[in-house]
Order: sequence, then C-alpha cells, then structure tokens
Amino acid sequence: MSAEQEATLKSALDEKPEEKSTLAQAEPDSKGDDASSRARQRQERFKALQARAKSATERNLKETAAETQRLATDPALLSSLNRKHAFASHNLLKADTEAAGEDFERKRAWDWTVDESEKWDRRMEKKQRHRDDVAFQDYTQDARKVYKRQMREIQPDLEGYEKEKMAAIEKAAANGDLEIVETNDGEMIAVDKNGTFYSTADTVGFAESKPDRAAVDKLVADLRKAEEVRLKKRRDRRGGDDDGDVTYINEKNKQFNQKLARFYNKYTTEIRDSFERGTMI
Repeated sequence: MSAEQEATLKSALDEKPEEKSTLAQAEPDSKGDDASSRARQRQERFKALQARAKSATERNLKETAAETQRLATDPALLSSLNRKHAFASHNLLKADTEAAGEDFERKRAWDWTVDESEKWDRRMEKKQRHRDDVAFQDYTQDARKVYKRQMREIQPDLEGYEKEKMAAIEKAAANGDLEIVETNDGEMIAVDKNGTFYSTADTVGFAESKPDRAAVDKLVADLRKAEEVRLKKRRDRRGGDDDGDVTYINEKNKQFNQKLARFYNKYTTEIRDSFERGTMI
C-alpha cells in the first residue's frame, strides 16, 4: 500500500466518527421538531375548543334572556296592544279617506272578495244572535245552550271509533252474522243477515261496552267544570259571599244589615256566640 492510499484511508477513518455524531445529532432534532409541532397542534385545537365553548355559552345566555323576556311578557297585554294598534290604524285610514272625499266602506270592500264578504256577514249575524241569546229565557233554552257549548268543545276520537268499528265487523263476520254482497257497481258490501249486528230498539249490546280510563276521566273533568261554573254563578249572584249566613231577603236588606254589623258587632258578638253555644241565660 502506498503512502497516498494510507493517508486517504486514515482521513476516511477520521471522518466517520464525525458523520456518526452528525447523524446522531440530526435524529434527535427531527424528533424534537415533531413533538413540538404536535404540541403546537394540540394547543391550537384546545384554543379552538375554548373559543367554541365561549361562543356557545354566550349564545345560550342570549337565548335564555330572550326566553325569559318572552315568558315575562303578558300575552293579554300583547293582544291588547295589537287590538289598539288595529283600532288606531282603522281610525286613521277612515279619517284620511273621509278627508279625501271618498267612501270608506267602499274602499275597504276593495280588499275583500264576494265570498269573504258574505262569510263575514254570516259570522257577524251569528255573533249577534249569540249575544241576543245570552240572557236567561227558560230552563229549556238554558239546557240547549249548555248542550251546544258542550258539542263545540267535544273532540271525538275518530281513530278509535274506526278501530272499534272494524273489530265489530270482523267479529260479526267470524260469527257468520254478515254476508258479503256485490252491488251492481261491483262494490262489495257487508249485509246483516239476521239483524243482530246493527243496533235496533231491542239491542242491549251497549250494556256490555266498557269505556276506557281516559273517557271516564274526561267525563269527570266535564262534570267538575260544570259544577265550578254553577258555583261561580251562585257566588256572583250573592255578591261573592258564599260561605256566610244569609240574613237578608234582597240587596237593600243586605246593605242595611252590613251597616248594622259595622256599628254594633263589637257589642253583640259575645251575645251571639253565647246563643250559639247554648250558654246564654
């Protein structure tokens, strides 16, 4: 081996430890960069989550405040304000129309069709008849009004009715009480063979029918409501004093007794209590 080759080999051997040290230093640096980038990404995600949580909290607070304000607002007051606004707009339009020399009712009629106008007239006539029918006439008319009010408030269970109807038809068909007949139009209908399926004057099947719990509760609620209405009317007739003793024969006599009680009750209370206890001598 020549001197030049020995020198080249020696230099190569001398450079290898440096390269190893360089690689050893480069590898930890790359690992540190990856760890720092992951930490930075986690921190950014954490900040984004914090921002979302803050915005959600602020939005919830705004919606809660709006809901609280909406609940605190009296619906009756809003409806009253709306009625006043509509009344003021009506009067303003009427004044402007009359100032212009035009017919107000004719101008208002332009906004309605013939059908809408006739429907409105029928509604007004119905309301007027209802107002005229409010006063007590006789007990028959009073019962009729109660019946009509109850019919307006009733909410029939049509779905349950259809289910019971189909169940009754299937039961009658299974017992052989129905006969399927084809009409001239090709429609298939069920005909009662011996008169036991459809209700007649001699039918007693309704006695076996048992209403469900919801129907019974609804009937009880209606009876309680009617009783509360009756008691309220009774209290109104008696001036709100439903628990006290009736010591008068008319309104003037009631007022006179109240005046006497206001001046002399402090002297006669003990005497009345003694009479009630039975200890008066």
